[in-house]
Amino acid sequence: MKKKLIFMSGLLLLLLASCSSRKDFAYLQDMEIGKAYDYDARYEATVHANDRLKITVTCKRPELAIPFNMHGRSVSVDPSGNVSTSSSNDESTQGYRVDVDGNIDFPILGKLHVQGLKVSEVTNGIRDLIIKGNYIKDPQVSLEFLNFKYTVLGAVGGPGTYSVEDDRITLLDAIAKAGDLKSNAKVDHIAVIREVDGKRQVYVHDIRSKDIFTSPCYYLQQNDIVYVEPKYQNKDRESRFFQIGAWIISLASVAATIVAVSTRGNSGK
Repeated sequence: MKKKLIFMSGLLLLLLASCSSRKDFAYLQDMEIGKAYDYDARYEATVHANDRLKITVTCKRPELAIPFNMHGRSVSVDPSGNVSTSSSNDESTQGYRVDVDGNIDFPILGKLHVQGLKVSEVTNGIRDLIIKGNYIKDPQVSLEFLNFKYTVLGAVGGPGTYSVEDDRITLLDAIAKAGDLKSNAKVDHIAVIREVDGKRQVYVHDIRSKDIFTSPCYYLQQNDIVYVEPKYQNKDRESRFFQIGAWIISLASVAATIVAVSTRGNSGK
């Protein structure tokens, strides 16, 4: 009798598993094993309005770089004459905010236009201005984004807004961080909505194709919106009701069978 109950329980689990949805697609289906595919390995993020940038100037004599690192920081001098800086914990004062005109106010150098420039163009430009002004002979300039975010919506496991620690994240990475595509994802209609010159543009991708490597949206930019269109929208709720109904019917049928077998077993004793 116990063996029959175990068998019926296993049958119930198989029925429930058969009702669960599965993905019937694969990523990058047209890629060939052993073949190399080009992509932009030297990609650099571009600065946009409302970005918040952390720009740091260093050199062999740290005290010379202090005036260029004063934004959102305080300076202290110990009895031995050593100079140190500390950053504020207030996020609103950290970094340089790019205004609507694409400018930042940088210490000593004044207003600098950075919108539309790549990271290396900004750092090299600041470095050249410091050398040209005879402030420091050997400055090193670094730049980090403090508010690099993107949003993923639609048929993914975890829709929402995500932050990026550095300035490089691919469309595939973004989908993976959002919990991967759901079984009802329209894999040939994955859109990236991007702001270009004050206007929103939509780029559509087929996740099954290697062409994604040459897309301008292979690397996401700040505030990009990734929208994964579901295969069905209006009928989604109705489909769920039918699926749940099928589960209930299967469950009831198996339960009735178990009860019937148990009853016959008891009556035969």
